[in-house]
Amino acid sequence: MEKVIQIKDAFNKIDLILNDKQAEQFLRYYELLIQKNKVMNLTSITEFDDVVLKHFLDSLMICKIQKLEGSLIDVGTGAGFPGIPLKIMYPDLKVVLLDSLNKRVQFLNEVIRELGLENIKAIHGRAEDLAKQKIYREQFDYCVSRAVANLSSLAEYCIPFVKIGGYFIPYKSGKIQEELDSGKKAINILGGTVEIVKEFELPQTDIFRCLLYIRKIENSPQKYPRKAGMPTKEPIH
Repeated sequence: MEKVIQIKDAFNKIDLILNDKQAEQFLRYYELLIQKNKVMNLTSITEFDDVVLKHFLDSLMICKIQKLEGSLIDVGTGAGFPGIPLKIMYPDLKVVLLDSLNKRVQFLNEVIRELGLENIKAIHGRAEDLAKQKIYREQFDYCVSRAVANLSSLAEYCIPFVKIGGYFIPYKSGKIQEELDSGKKAINILGGTVEIVKEFELPQTDIFRCLLYIRKIENSPQKYPRKAGMPTKEPIH
């Protein structure tokens, strides 16, 4: 119970109010993460307070700008960040978690079952392949990603999933002006436009973060994303 209270208090610091069920889901998620991390590499961050701050709260800083409604895909979700925290926060949100490693997808399905989450699924695959499929292409109100990749590559992987009027929101670390300048061409070619650049520090730390709100204003050309590996090896410039 003490940890549930700690989670609620941490969320209160960024003006997010959790009910008991949500706080208990976050605690169970933490327990499952640490348990599975002993046998597979999911995160290097394992201390309770650090996971709450650097994974849970970091995933939810997006909520301070707008409430998420509709459908969301988390590309390169890894251990489930930010997709699972966003689903816990917004139970009505329809969520797809996409990862290229089947072991991680199995873990995510275990988390979904244990937490009793509905309207969420974890799928095994590559963004380059799924973004070409009708059931996923330009079907989502939001595409988010905390994956480590430069903005040009990430835009090519992610913007094709977003419907016109929706948003691609990458989570970035540190100062990103240079990366933003070099990524704008790719964003424009893929049908996006940068609407908001939100910089912030995680509560009571000097850890610097940035959220980009990239609005989809035109359909992405059919040739994107290119075949596996190309967006990373030869980013659009």
